[in-house]
Amino acid sequence: MLIRPECPEDFAEINHVVAAAFRSPLEARLVEAIRASPQYLPELALVAEVDGAVAGHVMISRTALRDGEQWRDIVHLSPLAVAPEAQGRGIGAALVREVTERADGEGLALVALEGDPRYYSRFGFEHSVKYGIHINLPSWAPPEAAQVLRLTHYDATIRGTVVYPPAFDTLEERH
Repeated sequence: MLIRPECPEDFAEINHVVAAAFRSPLEARLVEAIRASPQYLPELALVAEVDGAVAGHVMISRTALRDGEQWRDIVHLSPLAVAPEAQGRGIGAALVREVTERADGEGLALVALEGDPRYYSRFGFEHSVKYGIHINLPSWAPPEAAQVLRLTHYDATIRGTVVYPPAFDTLEERH
């Protein structure tokens, strides 16, 4: 398996993998919307290539944290997708580890996400509320799905409510 930054030649394959993994085109549209936005961080949009084909994809992009009148930039991991036929082989885990290590290497302080704590806790993600960070989750998501990973440059003054950029409006159609 080779993990590397995505490139334009991968975009069609990425869309296919993301749509298949989520059984919906919404998350593939999210990837496209992030890519077209100022929040896109190309160095933190990675693919896992297996036998010359894209088998997985992950993105970390910029988002905002609001604490009263104060705004801070943080980053958000979403989405993570592995082709259904390639799931269960550690591809997703390898992508999460690689993208969070790269985020740490870029000097970023905190990665937020919505996801299953049984999966993401193995990478060091923790319930965000204990760090004063709130993520407004969909009604169907359990509160523990709001998670953060504190990186090397984390400081305890980072707190507030995650404010998603417009690219995430594509997911409002969900559920």
